[in-house]
Amino acid sequence: MILLFYNLALMAALVVSAPWWMWRMATTHKYREGLAERLGRVPAGLRARAAGRPVLWLHAVSVGEVLAVSRLVGELDRAFPGACVVVSTTTRTGQALARERFGAERVFYCPLDLPWAVRAYLKALRPRMLILAETEFWPNLLSGCFGRGVPVAVTNARVSDRSWPRYRALRGVWRPLLSRLSRVLAQSETDAERLRALGCRAERVTVAGNLKFDVRAAGECDATRLLRTAGAGLRFVVAGSTLEGEEAALLAAWPRLLAADPRLALVLAPRHPERFGAVAALLERTGTAWVRRSQWHGETLQSGQVVLLDTIGELAAVYSLAAVAFVGGSVVAAGGHNPLEPAQFGVPIVMGPHYANFRAITEDLRAHEAVRIAAREELAAELLELLGDPGAASAMGERARAVFDRQAGATARTVEALRGLLAAGEGGA
Repeated sequence: MILLFYNLALMAALVVSAPWWMWRMATTHKYREGLAERLGRVPAGLRARAAGRPVLWLHAVSVGEVLAVSRLVGELDRAFPGACVVVSTTTRTGQALARERFGAERVFYCPLDLPWAVRAYLKALRPRMLILAETEFWPNLLSGCFGRGVPVAVTNARVSDRSWPRYRALRGVWRPLLSRLSRVLAQSETDAERLRALGCRAERVTVAGNLKFDVRAAGECDATRLLRTAGAGLRFVVAGSTLEGEEAALLAAWPRLLAADPRLALVLAPRHPERFGAVAALLERTGTAWVRRSQWHGETLQSGQVVLLDTIGELAAVYSLAAVAFVGGSVVAAGGHNPLEPAQFGVPIVMGPHYANFRAITEDLRAHEAVRIAAREELAAELLELLGDPGAASAMGERARAVFDRQAGATARTVEALRGLLAAGEGGA
């Protein structure tokens, strides 16, 4: 009955919003790409790859989830050599990164949660298991799997502080679906408790840890090679995953930082590609010397110059060059982004006070004095202090690296749990 009401509401919403969606598709490429796949057309190459083999379908929504499962996909390939591991994403940026990381032939857009679209993929792929990264719950997709006896496992599961009140208010709606999940591998005990409270069966929920602690970015990419060569003698401040308002705050602080150390250069990496143009316009208005990474071919960087990192997938490696890193989404009230990316390289980290999306990780770093928390008005002072005391900054970065190293092992625990689920016969393997 709940599913019927959900589908009626979904169809009504689609009808009402159809003019807006048609306008967006007509004016932007973002909403046209992959539309046929989203509506249920299974790519021929995917059908051919999956034919005659047991399929493990892993869904990772966007860039963050794709990065989190990067190592897991390889480990699943090794653990189940006869299986076909396929990966779906929702966003365009996630799709691009997944194709780069895992190969385009096994990456596709996840169908919209429409009964016919979901049914087309389940019929074509006949998955032995659906693996969801984090908490991407879609009623038709879940019900379609349950109706076909396909076990559903959730890896790296979490319920953020921001989403917890909404889930809790609708727990009566979620309970019938979540109680049928086969395995739920939570990031932390807090996440596990919340998932049990929402209806997941207690005996099927365990804490496996955070997959992101196992993903070690390569220290080299085209951007790092260019920066190291063209910026020889400079010290880099890397500001990653920034949101609207944060770039302006950093640029306002930039003259103070340069006055203290003229050898600095700033790498600015906005979180969302659709904001690259807006940040470029902001840089133009401030009169700051800057260059776009996508249009830069290694010309010598000058002190004080800003590199706008308008590429996908290079930020994690670029953090390795940082004298100090700022992790964005945290000065504005957006829940923060992943501090593990700089932590793995032993880089001292500054974040704002809004880090609810990565609370467990950030609190662990704070407990070991491996991150500085600064409000907007304190940002310049915290960056200056770390830049002015390389010894203290280095020690802080090493504490962050130690936290990262201690938390490793989630991938192995996840693979073992999925192996047990298939061995139990629930996946028909």
